[in-house]
Amino acid sequence: MELLKKKIREEGIVLSEQVLKVDSFLNHQIDPVLMLEIGRTFAGLFADSDVTKVLTLESSGIAPAVMTALELKVNVIFARKRKSLTLRDGLFTEKVYSFTKQEESEVSVSGKFLSPGDRVLIVDDFLANGEAALAMARIAMQAQAEVAGIGIVIEKAFQPGGAKLREQGYRVESLARVASLGNGQVLFA
Repeated sequence: MELLKKKIREEGIVLSEQVLKVDSFLNHQIDPVLMLEIGRTFAGLFADSDVTKVLTLESSGIAPAVMTALELKVNVIFARKRKSLTLRDGLFTEKVYSFTKQEESEVSVSGKFLSPGDRVLIVDDFLANGEAALAMARIAMQAQAEVAGIGIVIEKAFQPGGAKLREQGYRVESLARVASLGNGQVLFA
């Protein structure tokens, strides 16, 4: 997706050979025009997949997931990282290790929003080691739902997550695949 690659080139900041900061348009401040194009692109890629729900992880996955769901005319569910007084019973729960935050979180989805027979499109902002996407897939399995595919805004193709997901048979569509962050430069695959 050229618009996304242009944003990454112009506004992305390479913090190290492993970390790309895109907080000016995706992770802190959100560019709604870009998110709408991302949603349209994912909806087009998965138009033939009979998606009934879009599933993401709070918080950076919410914007692209909402725009994708809007285009597909389905609901969005996001896995919550913190339990609240209103989210206690009938939960599907998994542990997720965040590469960027270097910490493990327990995430939960209410069972009343994910059902057997749902066809779930998982949407997330980044793919590095695949932990978040795999946790979302396990939550879908707990609900006896089927994973229709995984949409990733930015895949760090030099890390093992994409290969791991594809080897397990998941259809993964990444809008920008980064081959390297060496020498402070973003090189696309």
